[in-house]
Formats: sequence, structure tokens, C-alpha cells
Amino acid sequence: MSFRLAHLSDAHIGPLPRTHWREIVNKRFTGYMNWKNRSKIHSMDMLRQIVADMHACAPDHVAMTGDILNLGLPGEFPHARDWLSTLGSPHDVSFVPGNHDAYLRSSLLHIVETFAPWCCSDGEEQLAFPYLRIRGESALIGLSSAIPTGPFLASGKVGAVQMTAFANILQETGRAGLFRVVMIHHPPWRGATNPGRGLRDAAEFENIIALHGAELVLHGHNHRRMQKLLPGANGAVPVVGAGSASAVPGSPRHLAEYHLYDVSRSGNGWSLRARVRGVAEAGGDIIDLGELQLT
Repeated sequence: MSFRLAHLSDAHIGPLPRTHWREIVNKRFTGYMNWKNRSKIHSMDMLRQIVADMHACAPDHVAMTGDILNLGLPGEFPHARDWLSTLGSPHDVSFVPGNHDAYLRSSLLHIVETFAPWCCSDGEEQLAFPYLRIRGESALIGLSSAIPTGPFLASGKVGAVQMTAFANILQETGRAGLFRVVMIHHPPWRGATNPGRGLRDAAEFENIIALHGAELVLHGHNHRRMQKLLPGANGAVPVVGAGSASAVPGSPRHLAEYHLYDVSRSGNGWSLRARVRGVAEAGGDIIDLGELQLT
């Protein structure tokens, strides 16, 4: 069995749709003012190049870990659905939302209506988290850490109900001998970022991984490549964050990229190789940036 998985995150597609002033007289006002600067960082041309390069590498499945939107505006969701469709069919693409997708409480219904085909378990049509999708010998497990927060906050939370179901899924898929890939937007360990941006129940996530294990955890949110090893039931579990798929200027740690994972059987275990593709400098071409050292 050989399985190739592409992981990208934080597309932040633009431009923003025409906005009525009533739609930004809340938390969105600060986000709207911030977007005036951030819109210069996220290039849709670069995003198209990233997606084209990804398709050229012929992944079997694509994981997109959130923040397609910017302010959770109703007018953003149709464009988000159209863009997600460019990655592949719902059968071949799995999505978990980020904090910008769930910017306000009013955004949550739009998430359900827009993203359900990419956020449901096999055989189901309704959006539900966590979800489980089995592709070959790989189990793709989607968690939502996207919650509405107050101004100047970007934290996330999985919640007790999801955590319980998540533990059960890990246990069942582990017994089945599947390669378990967990997808979540926020980096799911303590100290990954400041409290105002972090996962509120990261300790609970760590405890579940320690008890049941997993083979790979993917996340986004911080717009830069991140790596962490969490203790697992059968050894260390690699946790990897991808940078923004549309970022152009800034430091080298914040340039556009995506990751490719090649999974295959190796004796009684697994072989996992990962490499990064993206730009090495502002204005550069998409190239192979080397392998990720996961252990």
C-alpha cells in the first residue's frame, strides 16, 4: 500500500466581497482594518501556483486545515466553496475549519451549509466533528477547533464531546491497524503559541494522544512550518504545521508552502516520508524545499 497525502492550510482567499457597514460593526471591524494590511501578504496568484504544483505531484488525498476565509462574511462562503472545489472532489479532499472561517457565531451556520461535503464521515451527508474517512489503509480524522471569539482573540477549542468521540475513533482505528492522520486547525500542544491564539484544551488533546496514539497530526494557524513530537501509546507522534499556502512577503519562515506525505507499509509498521514544496524567497518559483525530519 502506498498513499500520498498533500497538506495545505491558511489560504485566506481574497479580495473581500462588497461589505455593508452593518456587517463590520462588531469584531469584524478590527479584522477588516487588519485585512487591509494582510491582503498584501496573501497572493491569489501564488495560491493558484501552489495548487497547480500540488496537482502535478498527484496526491491521493488532500488535507486542508482551515482559514479559507478572512472575516466569516456571508459573501465569502460561496467563493470559499468554489476554491475548495479546485483542490478536488469531496471524496478526495478533507477540510477542517479555522478561526477565520468561524469568525462570528453567525458564521457557523454558513460553515455547515458550505463545507458539509468535505467535512463528513464516510457514508454520511451531514457535517459532524470529529469525522472519519478511510482511504485504503489510512484513517483521516477531522477535528474542529474553530470557535467564535472576542476581538483580538484567535484561540480555539475542541470541547469535551468531540474529545470523547475522538478518543474512541483513535482506539478503533488503532485496533484496525490503520495509519491514523489527525487534522485540526490550531497547533494542538501546550505552548505552541500565546494563550490568545492557542488551543484552550491542548492538554486534553495531548492526554488522548498519549493514551491512544496516532501516526501523524496536521495543523495550520501560525502561518509557518512547525514540528513537534508528542508522546504516544506506541512511540512519539509527529505533529506538523504548514505555513500559509498564499503568503508572499515577509521572513523566509512565512512564505507560501505545502507538504507532501508518502505513506507505505514497512514490515509490521509504517514508512512515512515528508517533503516541503514552496518558495524559498519572495517572488521565487515553487521548488522542493527538502524533506521534513519527523523523528
